[in-house]
Amino acid sequence: MSRVTVRAFSISLDGFGAGARQTLEDPMGVGGRALHEWAVATRTFRRMFGQEGGSTGADEGFAARSFENLGAWILGRNMFGPIRGPWPDESWRGWWGPNPPYHVPVFVLTHHPRDSLTMEGGTTFHFVTDGIQAALERAKAAANGRDVRIGGGIATIQQFLGARLIDELHIAISPVLLGAGERLFAGLDMVELGYRCVEHVATDKATHVILRR
Repeated sequence: MSRVTVRAFSISLDGFGAGARQTLEDPMGVGGRALHEWAVATRTFRRMFGQEGGSTGADEGFAARSFENLGAWILGRNMFGPIRGPWPDESWRGWWGPNPPYHVPVFVLTHHPRDSLTMEGGTTFHFVTDGIQAALERAKAAANGRDVRIGGGIATIQQFLGARLIDELHIAISPVLLGAGERLFAGLDMVELGYRCVEHVATDKATHVILRR
């Protein structure tokens, strides 16, 4: 049975999962890149982008786990790109170049229709206009028993949390302060939603926390 998960999602010490003012040049917002220093140093993430080497400790263990048994992803539109409103054309094909790191179907939440986009390496972006439940149904069907990963951004994860649709979250708390941006748990009572911490591991670059319903 498919589980619905959030994996390797980084937040700051003050709870922000993205910096303010996302732009084409700064897709993670001001200061947002610092949240992911634990991840980009790992062997798993370096291999994704055709690089050699990388760390092999606990950070790498969590990075590797984040890709296990994945059958589909769900992303908010901001995670796909900086364009707002109706699609002016289909020239924007994501942040990642011709071979995105997903390699499975990806369902992008949007209010504006767009044809599916097939990329290299097995990634196909499908654009879903009828909400999170419809996106999840399609993602589970595509996953064929494997897990569905909610990739973000903040608003998308909050919608799925509020609807009690996420089974497990892996949060990596990075030792940085952003001061502004989007707070992951703003307006959410995680205890009332039924979550508890089942694992936590500290490294030099992050504290990894697993929350499960």
